[in-house]
This record gives sequence, structure tokens and C-alpha cells, in this order.
Amino acid sequence: MTNVDLYSSIETVREWIREAGSVAALTGAGISTDSGIPDFRGPRGLWTKDPTAEKMATLDAYVSDPDVRRRSWKWRLETQQNKREPNDGHRALVDLERAGHLDTLVTQNVDGLHQSAGSDPARVVEIHGTIQEVQCLDCEERAPVERALARVIAGEDDPSCRSCGGILKSATISFGQGLVSRDLARAQEAAERCDLILAIGTTLAVYPIAAMVPIAKEAGARVVILNGEPTEMDGVADTVLRGSISQILPQLVPAPD
Repeated sequence: MTNVDLYSSIETVREWIREAGSVAALTGAGISTDSGIPDFRGPRGLWTKDPTAEKMATLDAYVSDPDVRRRSWKWRLETQQNKREPNDGHRALVDLERAGHLDTLVTQNVDGLHQSAGSDPARVVEIHGTIQEVQCLDCEERAPVERALARVIAGEDDPSCRSCGGILKSATISFGQGLVSRDLARAQEAAERCDLILAIGTTLAVYPIAAMVPIAKEAGARVVILNGEPTEMDGVADTVLRGSISQILPQLVPAPD
């Protein structure tokens, strides 16, 4: 796509958003890479560079291998100590929301940057959970992640639940865990009622959440895909925008009337 074609497509999408009664957004790891958070499967992704790191996100490996848990706690501590800030892509979605265009924001990310940028938590569906809390796999008690990390700093390399002694992990959805049914229902409802869906920074390869795009399409919505690389559903889109999310997404926000 030439710069002229991209500029024309941006103008078109901006007008579509202005006309839409309801916009839904689905975001993936690509929206946070400009905040310094690597994606997982991209050319420089966490799992691409170190395939063994995927074990930290696999429930069976996490439960059965104390070394995986210790590595996970070390990674969580490093992540918390090197907190990232939202970028212009996150802030553009806040602008869309405050202008009355964005109805629901479904994110595959667990970093909490949408809320940090100012998105209304009531409109955000964290389909894969959050790293901002920990949860016991036995009694399901939840607590702020800082509480568990304080114990790691104090010398515990694999802290257990203080209420029941069970295994603690971040309140994220690991491979082998089911998604929260209420969150899935909210995502589907948003796809069914929107007039336009923005798929941003996601390869659209992970189901069932990737089904938001065909669901919205079948319901008559326009589909706009914004990503740095080709996705599984480029052929379904009304428009594909290829490039920097933090640069392009702010340009999609319609000017106030």
C-alpha cells in the first residue's frame, strides 16, 4: 500500500467511524509493542525468541513444574519493576470512547494499559485476564499482584496461597484454562450489535475470540483491520491498514462536530 493509498484509506475509515452508531474494538499484542512490550508470536516475539517461555503460559507445565513457576515469578517481578506506559494507540481508543463512538473494547492483552490510558473499565473486556492480580488455583481467592511480589522480593521464589496453601498464578487465562463465559458473551454481543469493528494488533488466529470478526461481518458491520503484518482474516475486511498502530490509530479518530 502506497502512502497515498494509506492516507485515502485512513480518511475513509475515519468517515465510517463517524457514521457508525456503535464501534467495537478487538486489540492484541501489537497495540502494546510501541510501549516496549514484545508480542508473543511475531518475528521478535517472546515465544519466537525463546520457545521454552511458552511453558509459563501453559497450565499443566505451570502446575507440575516448580521451575516454571519460579521462572514465572521472576518474570512477573521484572515486568512489575519495569512498568510500561500506554502509547498513542491506547490513547486513541480513549478518544474514540469519549467522543461517543466506541461501545466495547475487547482486549487479548493482560497488561492493563487500556485502563492506564483512561479507558472506562466497564467497557473493557479482558478476555485473557490480567497480570495486575494473582489467583489461587485451589480456592480461587484473588489479590493484587503487588502483595505476592512483595513476598518474592522478601525471598520466596514460589509463593503459595496464604489462605489455603494452593498454587498461586497471575489472574490470566493460560493454555489449558477455559475463558470466562461472561466475558465471551460480552464480546459476542458487542460483535453482533456494532456497525463497525476495529481489529487492532492481532493476527486473528486465536479462537474463539477471533470469531468476533466474522460474527460482526455476518451481522452487517464493516470490518477494519489495523496490523503491522498480514492476519488470518485480511480477506474478510472491508479495509486493511498496514503500518504503525500508534501512528495510524490516532488518525482514525473523527474530529469533533
